[in-house]
Amino acid sequence: MSVAERPEEEEEAAAAASPGRSLGPRDASPDEGVVEDLPLIDEKAVEQLTEGLISHYLPDLQRSKSALQELTQNQVVLLETLEQEISKFRECNSILDINALFSEAKHYHNKLVSIRNEMMMLHEKTSKLKKRALKLQQKRQKEELEREQQREKELEREKQLTAKPARRT
Repeated sequence: MSVAERPEEEEEAAAAASPGRSLGPRDASPDEGVVEDLPLIDEKAVEQLTEGLISHYLPDLQRSKSALQELTQNQVVLLETLEQEISKFRECNSILDINALFSEAKHYHNKLVSIRNEMMMLHEKTSKLKKRALKLQQKRQKEELEREQQREKELEREKQLTAKPARRT
């Protein structure tokens, strides 16, 4: 039985839909009879409607899908490019670190050279001081030796000057 074959239900639905009239206990609810109407739907019409709906929305969905795929590919390329840029920045930072390291090494090399020069100067001064100390020591020893010899001469002279008793023969 089709919808057109139910005039009583149509009249009740029209009466229920009229303004100012409230539903009574005899009136059917809007959902009542829906389950009964389902077997009456034409399968061919459902298939045609489905095909129409799909044909209407499918091109847009396919375009959206291809746009999303393109966007995803662009994002992958962008991420790779971003990774490359990040690695370049890291290299720049490492180059800056290397430059700082080289400048620090140059600074310490200059310090080392100045310390070396100072040590060479101190070595020369100590060598000169050692030579001078050796000369002074030799001079003092010579003076002491001369004093000792002078004392011995004076003692010898005093011995010779002292009166000696004559020897009896």
